[in-house]
Amino acid sequence: MAVSLPTQSLDNPNRFASLAQPEPQKSFRFAWEFVLFFVVFHALALVGGIVCFSWPALGVALLLHWCFGSLGICLGYHRLLSHRSFQVPKWLEYVFATFGALAIQGGPIFWVAGHRQHHAFTEDEERDPYSARKGFWWSHMLWLIYQREEFFNREKYSAFAPDLARDPFYRWLDKYGLLLQLPLAGVLYLLGGWPFVIYGIFVRTVLLLHCTWLINSASHFWGYRTFESDDNARNLWWAALLTYGEGWHNNHHADPKCVKAGLRWWEIDMTYWVIWVLARLGLARKLHLPAQSQPTR
Repeated sequence: MAVSLPTQSLDNPNRFASLAQPEPQKSFRFAWEFVLFFVVFHALALVGGIVCFSWPALGVALLLHWCFGSLGICLGYHRLLSHRSFQVPKWLEYVFATFGALAIQGGPIFWVAGHRQHHAFTEDEERDPYSARKGFWWSHMLWLIYQREEFFNREKYSAFAPDLARDPFYRWLDKYGLLLQLPLAGVLYLLGGWPFVIYGIFVRTVLLLHCTWLINSASHFWGYRTFESDDNARNLWWAALLTYGEGWHNNHHADPKCVKAGLRWWEIDMTYWVIWVLARLGLARKLHLPAQSQPTR
């Protein structure tokens, strides 16, 4: 049975209402550069993954999937920077943000701005960058191919992440973060040759991209709902396993600032486990824990 959530526990979804008022039926730009990137990375991941397979290389891919996926995207970009669900020392915040940039999902200002718009205007076909109402494949990846300027122009999307846009380090990551793949590839080559490069860069990136995109797509179509809300976000167990806890999406949309996504004992949330350890070490503070109205069983 779904549980109604008090309005005051929502993470102020209308705070950006005055910033996003796009005109209806705006034109799209076909992002050929993203299509080229998408095709090249998938081809190298598939062909290279077969030719260069080794168990150590696969282990590297899985390790970096966790480092850049859980620590970088889920913990860093999402819960720390997008929602400010907890605080860490600035140097550690920069480390997590750098891991997020290494995931190749855009710079921190771009990612955070888009996610904040998603929460402020969830499933609105004009103002949510990856609205699930426009279909599974739109929310999964087509929004990156058919781009609208207000979501991809740095001067425009920065208005939704002013706290990050004021920081020189985040501005640098937003513009040049892709260059971090070069030293990473060099280190991987020295450690294990081309198999480590193929698996550590290309296989890892393709797997992590689709895992992250599943939260925008699959978690708005399938799964169960613990809380009543105006959107169609759902809790999807297998998406949660692939994304270190992010698949408990209905829980998250009900209380976006909450540091935990998994609320029941069986809703596995590996990203929160890391935050819990950081708190015990004195490196994380001001954790926004679940409201009393949320389920504890």
